[in-house]
Amino acid sequence: MLLPKRCFTLMFYSCFVVCCTGSPLGNYFSHQHQSFAPSSVQLQLPWETNFRQKKAATEQIIVDECMLVTSKEGHFFHKSRSPEATACGVYLLTDPDKLVEVYFDYLDVPCETGGLVSFVDGWELNGQFFPSTEDHQKPLHERFSEFCGTKRIKTVFRSSQNAALIQYRIPSKSKGFSFYVRHHKNPTPCNILLEGLSDVYTLRNYGKNVNCSLTTLYPAQVKVLSLGVGLSNSKTKRNHEIEVETGTLHKCEKQGMPDYVQVGGGEGFDLSQLSVVDSICGLDSSPSKQVETILCGVTTVRLVSSGDFDNAVTVAVTPAEVDDLDAASLVCGM
Repeated sequence: MLLPKRCFTLMFYSCFVVCCTGSPLGNYFSHQHQSFAPSSVQLQLPWETNFRQKKAATEQIIVDECMLVTSKEGHFFHKSRSPEATACGVYLLTDPDKLVEVYFDYLDVPCETGGLVSFVDGWELNGQFFPSTEDHQKPLHERFSEFCGTKRIKTVFRSSQNAALIQYRIPSKSKGFSFYVRHHKNPTPCNILLEGLSDVYTLRNYGKNVNCSLTTLYPAQVKVLSLGVGLSNSKTKRNHEIEVETGTLHKCEKQGMPDYVQVGGGEGFDLSQLSVVDSICGLDSSPSKQVETILCGVTTVRLVSSGDFDNAVTVAVTPAEVDDLDAASLVCGM
């Protein structure tokens, strides 16, 4: 059964307010994804048994808000209170070096009334995705798993980064679903989403042709603490070869360098709308003390890698304050 196209608005409050429309539950759900054909990692028993064995010690969380942002592990429950076709979401977030795993243990969402539940590998806001389509290892259509009815879902869904999303629309009163959330270590974190944290983070490509990003959901100050991107940082260098520091080189993207770090911001996740303050590269163990102040709803540090180098960049990220306006490198909306 083809579901009608439907636009909707989601809103949540963190350090700011974001309105999102045209998300997968609206436009994307209208595409042909009627059969349950998950692209997520398939983990069967005894995974499910392990969940149930820990049920007694698991925190039980009632989802009674249409928009919930949480970093908790636990057993989540939702029951529809009205027959309205309202699209809602549970935004899941964990530590930068962890993944989110979700297992649905109960589902009663009638297909015939237009009900639908979706697991999203990443976040969606205002029709824009984190990680961006350019920086995720999966094509967009493989990042969604959708289902309805009362079928038993044996799949355990696993995110590729520290963020995942459960979207749902249940236009039937007293119907609903429940699911478990657990966090697990990610040995090779690439894309990182932050909400209100001040800390030091390292982005690296592990020698692969991948792009990695650090994205904050708030205006932030970014300071580069160490840089090893492109140039002499070749992954094919011999053991006796000495790395020669080049210092921090600027405007590397404009100079045609294949590997570089972008620092910038915008009002969403769409990279086509990212305002880049600078793109840097080189080998520098002690960069200058320059701090980029990005006064935008979203701040992004993006490592672009060709695969020819073992790239890494370490940055300190701090939420920006109103007093930082005079020193701002970028101010969005002006």
